Amino acid sequence: MRLGTAAATAATTVLGAGMAAVAAGRYASDTALKPSPDRPFPGDPRLTVHAVGIEHVTLTRSLASLRPGTYGLTGDGCHVVIGDVMDGVPRPADTVVRRLKAIVRGDLEPGAKLRVTPQVHIGNPRDALGLPYKDVLIPGELGPLPAWYLPGRRATWVITAHGLGTTREHPMVIMPLLQRFHLPILNLAYRNDPGAPHTADGINHLGDSEWRDLDAAIRYACAHGAECVILYGWSTGATMALHAAAGTGLRDHIRGLVLDSPVLDWRATVRALAAARRVPGPLLPLAVRAAEGSTGLHAGRLTDVVSPRFLAFPTLLAHGPGDTIAPWSASRNLVALRSDLFTLHEVPDAPHGAMWNADPAGYEEALRRFLTPLL
Repeated sequence: MRLGTAAATAATTVLGAGMAAVAAGRYASDTALKPSPDRPFPGDPRLTVHAVGIEHVTLTRSLASLRPGTYGLTGDGCHVVIGDVMDGVPRPADTVVRRLKAIVRGDLEPGAKLRVTPQVHIGNPRDALGLPYKDVLIPGELGPLPAWYLPGRRATWVITAHGLGTTREHPMVIMPLLQRFHLPILNLAYRNDPGAPHTADGINHLGDSEWRDLDAAIRYACAHGAECVILYGWSTGATMALHAAAGTGLRDHIRGLVLDSPVLDWRATVRALAAARRVPGPLLPLAVRAAEGSTGLHAGRLTDVVSPRFLAFPTLLAHGPGDTIAPWSASRNLVALRSDLFTLHEVPDAPHGAMWNADPAGYEEALRRFLTPLL
């Protein structure tokens, strides 16, 4: 009897531990697959505002506040635009002074706690950039998808898809350049975005299912006057572009791709997102396994869409070794598959999805050179 009781107790303990591990894995997976615009760069701290001048702001010194380039600074009902670090300005040793370009929303006061974000602009293209646009609804698989349409004279449309931790406001950083080329822009909000239909699980599938919303946008563009389209995506939006280029029935209308920080190794991305949100190391394999179960992803899920037979379009790929969320090595390997069609724009010192932010001038010049022969 005692042996039977001991065996039953051991079995219950093992079962309980197994259930706890499954629950912990699901928690860690959900933590990774529900990125929030409130924490655009996973793992980055909130920065304290120490002083505010007419053209500069003093922030807590950290890797985030020392990044070169142009970023948003957001939180606590406040959003401002900051530029490069300013040298030669008196400051305490534990702070950094950056150029203050604009206070877009709220009041910037000493003591405020804010986060750096690649979303420089907020609101809509007219209010933020002075660009005319229309709100349109795209018939999608799960329901109407809200989008901004910016008119242009050309018959080639650019369809944009944001990535992890951002919203459709993020692509506004490149809209002025695209409009100078007279390119119509269709900027998409897709499933689980604010205002868009939500899925039952509420999680990001890292482009694996979201691409069908991008396919709906291609169909909408072609039905409304586009002769061809350029797909432009950041992060998982770039992964969506690869899936759409391989899976759409309108492949003949695709003129080219622009991929910024593409998520090409989803397992590495899930591990990085979970770790950045302080999921303990022993739970990271469980997070990957749980993500595989909840999303239907598997190790070779992207193998088909990045095969040379589908990589048939001129492609600009912007990425760099500073990305801790989507491995840089995977982008280099992708470029090597079709070096005849792929152009790599390497951006050092840029976090995930922020290749424009780190070097706006260099990024826009690479984009200009890529777009010119396609028009």
